[in-house]
Amino acid sequence: MGFFSKTLDRLKGALKKTAEVLTTDVRTLFVPGRQIDDAFLTEMEEKLIKSDMGVKRAEKLVLAVREQWKAGKIRDGQGAQDVIKAELIAMFPPTDRELNLAASGPTVVLVCGVNGAGKTTSIAKLAWILKQQGKKVMVCASDTFRAAAVDQLTIWADRLGVDIVKHKMGADPGAVAYDAAEAAKARNIDVLIVDTAGRLHTQDHLMRELTKIQSVLVKRIEGAPHEVLLVLDSTIGQNAIAQAKHFSAAVKVTGLLLTKLDGTAKGGVVFAIKDQLNLPVKFVGLGETPEDIETFEPGRFVEAMFG
Repeated sequence: MGFFSKTLDRLKGALKKTAEVLTTDVRTLFVPGRQIDDAFLTEMEEKLIKSDMGVKRAEKLVLAVREQWKAGKIRDGQGAQDVIKAELIAMFPPTDRELNLAASGPTVVLVCGVNGAGKTTSIAKLAWILKQQGKKVMVCASDTFRAAAVDQLTIWADRLGVDIVKHKMGADPGAVAYDAAEAAKARNIDVLIVDTAGRLHTQDHLMRELTKIQSVLVKRIEGAPHEVLLVLDSTIGQNAIAQAKHFSAAVKVTGLLLTKLDGTAKGGVVFAIKDQLNLPVKFVGLGETPEDIETFEPGRFVEAMFG
């Protein structure tokens, strides 16, 4: 679906630190004239691992470059970079990156993640980008464990001009989800975005609460939730994989929203998560305002990573 997309320069700015890691002296590595040899391949592998894409993916990329080099198809750093880019882009087929929409009735997007990952702000970003497509959006404040979470989501809903369903702090999160589902149907809402309590992935009792919210939505709206987006803080690098594994065990995660790419050198974790869990990245957060969101386009993302 043709979501609004920002310029490549905006994404390059967000991934500047990752690009600096990958091309720490671009004049002597990924450039025409720098001949490929074993020392080059070793240095390249080190840079790929530092970008946090994982040892497994780094080894695969080195193998791909080595095979092309041995076959005489590439000779220098520029050729190596072209091979790497093609391999990374191929990891994400177009169908993976589309937001699943309901055939009829409201589309329900369940959003989960730990505290501090940027979940509430990410919901505001999703609401904003969906409104740009002319969709009628509602948000559901099912994070009833923190008054600040409800207040923050209310402020965003008011700013963006979208409906919100909320209860008092301490209310049953499942009950809030129930009321939101009924309201979404009654008001002909196109997309209902459901917030959930930011919980540690190691807190089993809270993870069960997340499963309960999902069960409520399943019963109230056919096919719901149509998307379960996990918000991950890209600055935590490989630790994001552990979070993704635990959340996937509690709910059927369908995609990722990767935040804080504007302050990290860990952009490569996108590829590590795809390798280990086969979860597609659907959105990337580039800043603090609702407009600071980019639909994940692997070609643009990879270009930005390499500066």
